[in-house]
Amino acid sequence: MKSLIHFSNRLMQRYLPDPFIFVVLLTFVVFVLGLLFTESTAGQMVQYWGDGFWNLLSFSMQMVLVLITGHVLASSPFFRTLLNGLARGARTPGAAIIFVTVVSMIASWINWGFGLVIGALFAKELAKRVPNVDYRLLIASAYSGFIVWHGGFSGSIPLSIATEGHPFAEQIGVISTNETIFSTYNLFIVVALFLILPLLNRFMHPEKDQTITIDPSLLDGMSTQAATVEEVRTPANWLENNFLVSLLVGLLGLFFLFYYFIESGFSLNLNIVNFLFLFLGILFHWTPKRFLQAVNEAVKGASGIIIQFPFYAGIMGMMTASGLAVVMSEAFVNISNDVTFYFFAFISAGIVNFFVPSGGGQWAVQAPIMIEAAQSLDLSIAKTAMAVAWGDAWTNLIQPFWALPALAIAGLKAKDIMGFCLIVLFISGVIISIGLFLFA
Repeated sequence: MKSLIHFSNRLMQRYLPDPFIFVVLLTFVVFVLGLLFTESTAGQMVQYWGDGFWNLLSFSMQMVLVLITGHVLASSPFFRTLLNGLARGARTPGAAIIFVTVVSMIASWINWGFGLVIGALFAKELAKRVPNVDYRLLIASAYSGFIVWHGGFSGSIPLSIATEGHPFAEQIGVISTNETIFSTYNLFIVVALFLILPLLNRFMHPEKDQTITIDPSLLDGMSTQAATVEEVRTPANWLENNFLVSLLVGLLGLFFLFYYFIESGFSLNLNIVNFLFLFLGILFHWTPKRFLQAVNEAVKGASGIIIQFPFYAGIMGMMTASGLAVVMSEAFVNISNDVTFYFFAFISAGIVNFFVPSGGGQWAVQAPIMIEAAQSLDLSIAKTAMAVAWGDAWTNLIQPFWALPALAIAGLKAKDIMGFCLIVLFISGVIISIGLFLFA
């Protein structure tokens, strides 16, 4: 197993390019596949790509804010103290790996955006306190917890089909989360992952002579550069360094959240998570000047998201408009029977996820063919939807698209963690497949 892990790390270090190069190569792969397996011409594929290029602008801004607001909140004195207190529970490298995996999985099961940020931030705090812990594996472990998101409270597919008037309501009706998120097979998969992944990550920790650590002082770069309150000489300086300004605007945001949760219950989405992080960051930095300085530091890590997400939107445009995603899905459906259908739905979703890395977008593309196939085989629509959902979550482990926020927070490259994530991919794939087969 140690040799396999070493091989996986070397493979990724040698052959996995920067995420920007990865998405460029993926663009040309989809372009060629569209020409080979659909009736689209080269000119049409170019048009599909260009038409879709800006379709993720809103989502891109949300992800930039996930990164920035999470960074800002973590750099505040209150949150640093909180994370530091949690990190004290881990005294050895093995304990740190287990701890960060569990915390990330819990946070991701509650809300995927929350999990992406909290896992990476907590991993950095553990790296400061626990000597001799492999920093690459620590961040990979934090990211691996993200796999449970689509089986949790913020899963876009189960929440979509549980909503009145969803796009496929006429075909399948409204399906309660009792049949998806809280079903026996889904809870089995979630619990199994919670039990096995922390131990797997712990087992992957390299020997001491192969461990790559990081100087804790490098991780304090942002947090130690808190603004020094200037001597108040002008009305402008007085406003910039006045806690009352932060208090008033912070309380305004918290009052909105109070009314939101009263009316909507504990319903988290990406906008609400960002809203919460933003206004807590304003409050916890005490003054506008300290808050803005933290924002300036956080923005430096957002370049990957800003540049790469439009390319993924272009890929999604080619996949959907050309019908290539449907062709891929049909290929797996055609070799399925009533025993293997859920498994192949899971595998097909995992492959499509490389090209359409959005749960909701992927369901929109795959749902028509998957629903029709499930109905023809007299199989559960709810379980079919969850098989697609788990496939979408599964290959996120080696899809740089979702790793970008965590990598920006950690200051690492995709190839630094993907060797470990590749091992988790195989093991988690087995666990999910067993869950889909056992309760067929």
